[in-house]
Amino acid sequence: MTRRQRIVMAVVIGGSLVYIILTQVFLVFAGAPGEPLHPEVRKFCSAAIKKNVSIAEEEGMPIIYVVTPTYRRPEMIAELTRLGQTLTMVQRIHWIVAEDSGTCTAAITILMQRLGLPYTHLASPMPDVYRRERYVPRGVSNRRAALQWVKEHGEDNGVLFFLDDDNAVDIRLFDEMRSTDKVSMWPVGLIGDYTVSSPVVNEGKVVGFYDGWPAGRKFQVDMAGFAVGVGYLKKQKKVTMPYIAGHEEDGFLKSLNLSIKDIEVKADGCTNILVWHTRTAKNPSRTLKLDNHQNDNIKILTDNMREMGMIK
Repeated sequence: MTRRQRIVMAVVIGGSLVYIILTQVFLVFAGAPGEPLHPEVRKFCSAAIKKNVSIAEEEGMPIIYVVTPTYRRPEMIAELTRLGQTLTMVQRIHWIVAEDSGTCTAAITILMQRLGLPYTHLASPMPDVYRRERYVPRGVSNRRAALQWVKEHGEDNGVLFFLDDDNAVDIRLFDEMRSTDKVSMWPVGLIGDYTVSSPVVNEGKVVGFYDGWPAGRKFQVDMAGFAVGVGYLKKQKKVTMPYIAGHEEDGFLKSLNLSIKDIEVKADGCTNILVWHTRTAKNPSRTLKLDNHQNDNIKILTDNMREMGMIK
């Protein structure tokens, strides 16, 4: 190695070290890790609230705010249709669908209106800086937008529940979580190296967590493995969800000033699985050749598929 090459290498290494140090100093003084430095874009798309008062409302049944983040892909409407039709069987819920987008997808609004559920449709794109990270924190911008909506509009005796569009849920879980005061928890199936993520319960109290990816997390839970009382949520000074992949749940629960001893155990002492982290096979977004189908049903069919995000 020549003297010039050694000098260049030293400059590169030295510059890298300076960059790392300055980056860490910037994070410390500019804001908390995982918190955006600029205001996030949030857009209200549409909403609907049932006008007729149900017997459940008259009897004071707490409402459950089901937050579902989504993003445009071929499976999006299929996932939301499956989940939405499950939710139609549940009393007193308000479905908040928040998409990772700067615009509102019409197909989502049409679906939610057709289902007839009380709903709110939001759009909030992930800041570009996080899209360039090695591990992208998906669904955070959408959930943060929904959190803000719940804090501003949610009923104090209501319950907040994060349910992704690739989850499958037994409707009995909603009866379990409806009495949540602070934070309740239960197992989630088909996730991680253990095929389950669950609190460890001894004598009716949570004493730890059984999860295949501890990663230094205080609360080793899946996003679908807990619910939060809205009144308790509103009492906290700064509720947040960090843009840190794999630590979204942990960061959110920590921001609630939650103690493990305060966790309310559900699902028969965390012995039953009532929600699963299923995954639909991914389909490529194709561009179809339609030269021979300009005058038949295939043209209209593919136009509808394009609206749903199934093809390009």
